[in-house]
Amino acid sequence: MQLDLSGRTALVTGSTQGIGYSIAQGLARAGARVAINGRTAERVDEAVRQIQRDVPGAEAVSAAADVTTEAGTADLLKILPRVDVLINNLGIFGAQPAMEITDEDWRRYFEVNVLAALRLTRSYLPGMTGEGWGRIQYIASDSAVVIPAEMIHYGMSKTALLAASRGFAKEAAGTGVTVNSVIAGPTHTGGVEKFVYEMVDSSLPWDEAQRQFMREHRPQSLLQRLIEPEEIANMVVYLSSPLASATTGAAVRVDGGYVDSILP
Repeated sequence: MQLDLSGRTALVTGSTQGIGYSIAQGLARAGARVAINGRTAERVDEAVRQIQRDVPGAEAVSAAADVTTEAGTADLLKILPRVDVLINNLGIFGAQPAMEITDEDWRRYFEVNVLAALRLTRSYLPGMTGEGWGRIQYIASDSAVVIPAEMIHYGMSKTALLAASRGFAKEAAGTGVTVNSVIAGPTHTGGVEKFVYEMVDSSLPWDEAQRQFMREHRPQSLLQRLIEPEEIANMVVYLSSPLASATTGAAVRVDGGYVDSILP
């Protein structure tokens, strides 16, 4: 199976580290010109250099902008007026007791995790439909369907992404543009390591802490381990390719599987 994205430009939001960086790396390996996005030019430029080291011959460009704001999105559009592939990866997460989530917290999670993606979709979809080809993806989470008790504001935002991707797939029907969401399970990133140690004994060795976290806080996983970022990226790269032309309006699972009794 040859995933060839030569001649295509891809934007991955929040791609200086973690899942976003792995997605950008995978797209570069498939031949795409990849725009790395983050809020600060220093971190974006370093990620661009890292991509170029990791993927010889990769074409990676800096797209530093705060896409959680209208002004930041306008700045991004000046740098990158059109793309062929849009990966809405940017997101925040954190544990918080349900009754302590304030109105401001709810707004922040919606604006960062959902509204930024909607704004970029509105900005780039018309160009894609005009060309008759494009790929838009939303990086959702198993928290969208199995809402974690300790972060329901995060779960809410990821559920909203499932609705948005399905709706925009209908908007793009018949145009050659596909719109999908990827339901990612708990994934091994630096931020998640910190989160895991907030939920279990911080003195435990990592392998033991990971197993305890999955057993006690994510028992729905059949994989029973954290997913590696590259495993998420593999699916995203496939969905970005011409080979996925018949997949749209879908919520594709890379979540480690579900115990049947926990399915919604």
